[in-house]
Amino acid sequence: MTTRVGFFPHNNSLFVLRHRGLLEQKLDDVAWVDLRELPTGPKVGVRDGLPTQHADHLFTEEGYDVIGTGFTPPITGLGQGHDLVYIGVSEPRVENGRLVTRADSGITSVEGLRGKRVGIGHGSWQTTLLLFALDQVGLGWDDVEPVDVGGDAADLFLSGEIDAWTGSYPELAAVEQETDVVTLVETAGLFSHPSLWFTRRDFAVERTAELAAVVEALQESDARIVADPREAAAYFVADAQAHGRPASLEAWEHALATRPFGITAVDETFLDEQQRAADLLFANGLLPRQVDVRSAVLPEVNALVEASRTAATRA
Repeated sequence: MTTRVGFFPHNNSLFVLRHRGLLEQKLDDVAWVDLRELPTGPKVGVRDGLPTQHADHLFTEEGYDVIGTGFTPPITGLGQGHDLVYIGVSEPRVENGRLVTRADSGITSVEGLRGKRVGIGHGSWQTTLLLFALDQVGLGWDDVEPVDVGGDAADLFLSGEIDAWTGSYPELAAVEQETDVVTLVETAGLFSHPSLWFTRRDFAVERTAELAAVVEALQESDARIVADPREAAAYFVADAQAHGRPASLEAWEHALATRPFGITAVDETFLDEQQRAADLLFANGLLPRQVDVRSAVLPEVNALVEASRTAATRA
């Protein structure tokens, strides 16, 4: 049976694994599904909810069995009623991005964002970061004007079409070379911002050997990223250039060298953070229902991930 693995550059681990061929050494039949080539469905307005495609494609024939994303998509999937299971998470990635504004904007605090246009990749970790930052100072989603900026984020920020931005590297590094920025809130201390991986419950329960192979291959590939981030950076540069976008090998090498790699089992701290985000998303009208994130935890999957981590440490 084919094991279908979704990938895109924003999940660095799966994107690199796609190019290494390590999973194919463990499984006879692997299909890689580029998320950028799947139908996205109707665009969801930032006031109307969260984009659902990452979780939705777990339940379609043209989709995938395993996916890695940022913080928000599994919560979105649970809110849509999908039967998801967490596979694991990375260590915190708090150096990966933060909420910033231009030094000439006159905005010096999160409170100053009231009524302002804030650029986010809607439905990603950036939605959660903005919501956590607003909640910390007693504001909510309706107090700002979130803007789903996509790949135009840096240009919109530099031109002043958005007042603030949940920027991430390496794009943020390029902006910092063009203009002075003010950090309104660091990710550190706000939330852990890990990468995470999830699957369908039936895949986790019925196809444990394939799931174990995916996790083991990811652990091996991630160890190679840590050992040689420049080698891994070349995959991202080549992909960007193939899609007609400029990319810097040095910027990508720096971004990868400062991020954590390797998969750990989900723990209570992570689940508390996911539940807080789920509660805030629902309270601000971005989820159609309340969710219990602990319903997506399987002890046997946690044990599998811990075993793979122990084996990777000994290797």
